[in-house]
Amino acid sequence: MSAPELLADVLIEALPYIQRFQDKIIVVKYGGNAMVDDKLAKMFAQDIVLMRSVGMRPVVVHGGGPQIGDLLKRLGLTSEFRDGLRVTDAVTLEVARMVLEGKVNSEIVSAMNIYGPHAIGVSGGAAGLIRAKARNPELGFVGDVTAVNPRIVEKLLAEDLIPVISTIGEDDAGQAYNINADTVAAAIAESLHAEKLVYLTDVDGLLADVNDPASLIRRASVTQSREMIANGTISGGMIPKIEACIASVQNGVRAVHMLNGTVPHVLLIELFTDAGIGTMLTSDANAALIARAQGAGQH
Repeated sequence: MSAPELLADVLIEALPYIQRFQDKIIVVKYGGNAMVDDKLAKMFAQDIVLMRSVGMRPVVVHGGGPQIGDLLKRLGLTSEFRDGLRVTDAVTLEVARMVLEGKVNSEIVSAMNIYGPHAIGVSGGAAGLIRAKARNPELGFVGDVTAVNPRIVEKLLAEDLIPVISTIGEDDAGQAYNINADTVAAAIAESLHAEKLVYLTDVDGLLADVNDPASLIRRASVTQSREMIANGTISGGMIPKIEACIASVQNGVRAVHMLNGTVPHVLLIELFTDAGIGTMLTSDANAALIARAQGAGQH
């Protein structure tokens, strides 16, 4: 098959998905190694802009752990972690805000806006978007989401803009908290009743055997996921991630995807091809519907 014919086949395969996701909200959590690799960061920006250009409504929620750690190190400050969360005192919080709101957010927005005036940066604390409270006094200013006000995001989407949201929330007194990006992405996706919530991670997805990349589980329902937790297929640090995915699909998100963000153009491969590339988790009801609709190009 010639290159032009191959390209045409790719576009034809993508067509039903483009039609299926027209005007649908897709929340993408962006972080990890994909964010610190310049080439991958450019591809991510291209993927998001392309999604918007074909009629989807992407919302980006980003972390910035590696960048925060790097700046703390350069400032001669050490990081302490408990249960995977960075202990955040007042100085660390100030650094986190500088990095998330001032550096990372603006870099993501700028990368997208190379292709036109598409993206706009939003702090989670803006206009009461993310309300938060302290998770644990021992963690300092690490927060949990207490409420999400999606109106500011909805208004930006109505203006055909791509909201890029940093994971800083505030309590009623205006105190800021740094919040885990996975948690924020889920809360925002649920508040928007998103079609999809996509986690870009550093692994291929959910594996039946963590030591065997070929054991990727491409689709799972809530019931199947719970069975895998019960029988030990899903274990360790993957359990809270899957439980968060289950909560999202039970709270209005149609499907949650776990993808390896270090794969070039991974978003396009997952969303616009029949085979996909990562793991998709859905409710039991949607799993049955998707199984029947696969031949029609509607995953």
